[in-house]
Amino acid sequence: MTTYKLPQKIAARQHEITTDFLAIIDRHLADIVAGRVMDMYEIRDFANEMNIHPTHLSNTIKLTTGKAPCYFFEEKIMAIARVMLHDPQQSIASIATLLTFDPSNFTKFFKRFQGVTPKQFRETFLQEKWAKTELLTI
Repeated sequence: MTTYKLPQKIAARQHEITTDFLAIIDRHLADIVAGRVMDMYEIRDFANEMNIHPTHLSNTIKLTTGKAPCYFFEEKIMAIARVMLHDPQQSIASIATLLTFDPSNFTKFFKRFQGVTPKQFRETFLQEKWAKTELLTI
């Protein structure tokens, strides 16, 4: 059985595409959070920005990382959501809207990845924070 070795130039390009994709995710989400952009990108938007076909982008990300592109996008959205939920002054609905969700879909999205609703996540965080504060004052 003959094995095929991928030429170094092609392998390097695959990693370049992956690195660029992850950087564009970070930049796009920073723009979303800052209010500079109102619409969440889809895979075709990332591909258009990178001047490659969406299928090629998806296949390359999957080949280089073993995960679909949406995995990285959703993970970064979740990280932002968790940080934002630590601020009790910001309503869950406003966080959802900022992240381009309607509140109901945000709750479903968050629960699918975190295992609890945004409200339960926030309450747990605030209870833990309060418990630590109580321990420090004793």
